[in-house]
Amino acid sequence: MPIIAKISVQKHNKERYSIFTDSGKGEEYAFSVDEDVLIKHGLKKGMELDDLSLTEILFHDDIRKTYNQAIQYLSHRMRSEKEVRAHLQKKEIAEPVINEAIHRLYQFDFLNDREFATAYLRTQVNTSDKGPSLIRQELKEKGIAGALIDETMAEYAIDAQIEKAIKIGSKFAVKNVRDSSRILKQKLEQLLLRKGYPFSIISIALEEVVVEKQDNAEMEALSYQGEKLRKKHSKLLGYEFRRKIKQGLYQKGFPIDLIDRYLDSIEDED
Repeated sequence: MPIIAKISVQKHNKERYSIFTDSGKGEEYAFSVDEDVLIKHGLKKGMELDDLSLTEILFHDDIRKTYNQAIQYLSHRMRSEKEVRAHLQKKEIAEPVINEAIHRLYQFDFLNDREFATAYLRTQVNTSDKGPSLIRQELKEKGIAGALIDETMAEYAIDAQIEKAIKIGSKFAVKNVRDSSRILKQKLEQLLLRKGYPFSIISIALEEVVVEKQDNAEMEALSYQGEKLRKKHSKLLGYEFRRKIKQGLYQKGFPIDLIDRYLDSIEDED
């Protein structure tokens, strides 16, 4: 059996030790271990190492290295258990070693999915315009359990959701002032759905955001869209020209009475 001939601190990592053994052929480097593993197994000069004890030492050292890698990964921001596991699996670390490292992370409170979920929700609410459904889906993708997601999402107050949806809607309405009221309403509803807001919140937001324009504002938007259609169909004449413009404006959500008024006005110009 090999005997430990020398133990020395590594130059570039003072927490790891190089183990040299002598099996009768002279001193040679055998392996390295973390300081905790060195102490745990009582490694010292003159100690004999059989296959079983060597396997156990190296297994515990792999756990320690994996644990340290996880700590470094967690140092940038909070992570869920699923994220940490995925990070370690990419490094092709054996599953039993990952399991032991994960257990230690929980033991020393470096991992806590409940705290992670709460922190993630608060960050998204404070820094993004995501609705509850989208945040819920993201928590699920990060491996948070369903019951814990329900508990966490209860913190996202209805009033806060409504306020955020109205703010999104107001900005959107200003940017899309040249759309018809009907199209604007449809686009805003689709936008809020994509951002993860439920219909109950969307309906309240749509009531608060001014999407139903006064006739003069609607006519202004209609005229803008109408001029684009006139250029597009400029080679058409008479009935066919009027039909194409009318069809195009109707598809853009403008009411028939305003479309007819617009068509009458451009015919008077001609």
